[in-house]
Amino acid sequence: MPRLATGLTVKQINVAKPKTTLSDGRGLSLMVDANGNKRWVFRYTRPDGRRNWLGLGSYPDTSLLMARSVAQEARERLSNGEDPADIKKDSKRAEKAAVRGTFKAIAEEWYAHKAKSWASETARKARESLDDDLFPKLGTKPIAEITSADIKPVILLVHERAPRLAVKARQYCNQIIEYAIQEGLREDGRLLSLRGALPKAPKGHYAAVTKANDLPALIGAINAISSPQSRAAILCCLYTALRPGVVVGARWDEFDLNAMEWHIPAPRMKMGNDHITPIPSQMLPLLERQREFTDDSPFVFPGARNPKIQHMHRDSLSKVLRENGLRGVTVTHGFRATLRTIAREKFRVDADILEAQLAHAKKDEIQAAYDRTQFLEERHELVQNWADYLDAQSKSVNVVQLRCQVA
Repeated sequence: MPRLATGLTVKQINVAKPKTTLSDGRGLSLMVDANGNKRWVFRYTRPDGRRNWLGLGSYPDTSLLMARSVAQEARERLSNGEDPADIKKDSKRAEKAAVRGTFKAIAEEWYAHKAKSWASETARKARESLDDDLFPKLGTKPIAEITSADIKPVILLVHERAPRLAVKARQYCNQIIEYAIQEGLREDGRLLSLRGALPKAPKGHYAAVTKANDLPALIGAINAISSPQSRAAILCCLYTALRPGVVVGARWDEFDLNAMEWHIPAPRMKMGNDHITPIPSQMLPLLERQREFTDDSPFVFPGARNPKIQHMHRDSLSKVLRENGLRGVTVTHGFRATLRTIAREKFRVDADILEAQLAHAKKDEIQAAYDRTQFLEERHELVQNWADYLDAQSKSVNVVQLRCQVA
């Protein structure tokens, strides 16, 4: 009959030879490797019947008494149906998360990882969503503990201002949580449950004015905007049909006023190509007025908090439109459809010229590769005719209430 282990002594441990294993009993052993390094191991049977072992630290950092105490704690957990190895993993994950683990810290890691493969415009949109919407409310929350219930009110708040951005914010949150799980900072399977958290958006395009009869009321509402900067930015969107994100990010060094052109570098364009848009004479007084207020900011439309390094937010333009009676009627992005539809009808402009002004991607791969036509001369004429036409509409007497529509 084998002799039961009576327990190790410190003397036995100190004189233990390399490549030996000394048993202290009840699953606790001291293993000595070929170099004489000693470490504690607790061998046990998991609640599901499988054999396993748990490292308890090296000797002498973990003394004999300490090893026995930890082993006894593991036995007690086993008696309660708990696996001490799983508990140890959870503890390590929590410690790791405590160092790196706020939502903001992990979101910054996620952003740095993803931005390497993103177009600059995509990265800019994600950056704005993080800084403006997610970090103020969620930034300090532990990534291991954040829940769907924490995130839902935040994205609903975004939805009130910009429904499409709320969808993006939800997408970013899901990806950040997945990244945290992959990094071992959150338990496997603890994904968010945000499906259905946002009100279902009506299918269709951006709200836009696409009937010439509605232009007088639209322009009247824009001219009634009290903020000179917001009004100027919105009119620039209307005159040029550029995306609002491009307009609010306009820099003084992009304008060639002698040529009446606005040269926008590729990183600021959605399709990643340099774009030149003609500007109408109506934009000159708007730019001159902005120059008076921007001081030494590089931006035509500087932000209120940090004018030297930030421009105004694109969503603020649609917010201003909503506040001035145009909710459901149009958003700034909808001005692109306004030009595309009404100018095509009124001026009989070739579709390719309109597409060039809108900086749309070529639909055909071969066309995209070989067609570099900009129709710049024709677009100078288009943009000036469009601005003159809008001026004429603004003087119309028959102003009626605008109807909600999409295009």
